[in-house]
Amino acid sequence: MSFVTVGELLYGAYKKNWGADKFAALQARLRSVVIVPYDIEVCRVCGDLKARLQKIGRTVACNDLWIASCAVRHSIPLVSNNRAHFEHIPELVLISEQPVVSQILSQGELKYPTPSPSSETEPSSEE
Repeated sequence: MSFVTVGELLYGAYKKNWGADKFAALQARLRSVVIVPYDIEVCRVCGDLKARLQKIGRTVACNDLWIASCAVRHSIPLVSNNRAHFEHIPELVLISEQPVVSQILSQGELKYPTPSPSSETEPSSEE
């Protein structure tokens, strides 16, 4: 789990003013996972990804970019149900059960051939 994800989980707990028992349960769960820290290589990957995304006109929220950078730097897949936040990040292996939105949207944009003016026939007035 990325250090950023841990920060987001703790932020949510503090924001919602979790009680001591619920907060202790979260801390116990966090002790059972490996927390991927930042290092200079994560920082390099983050800078590189941000520049590459900017060149293609895409922006990614700062925390999402840090999370993705941790995964790319350590060559581990990112598991997230926030597919839209991560699906265009170069070199990121994304695992998600969320449907691919671009495929769903493209199915709603099916184009049917329109007849050319020369192939259209005028209705007959001989009826």
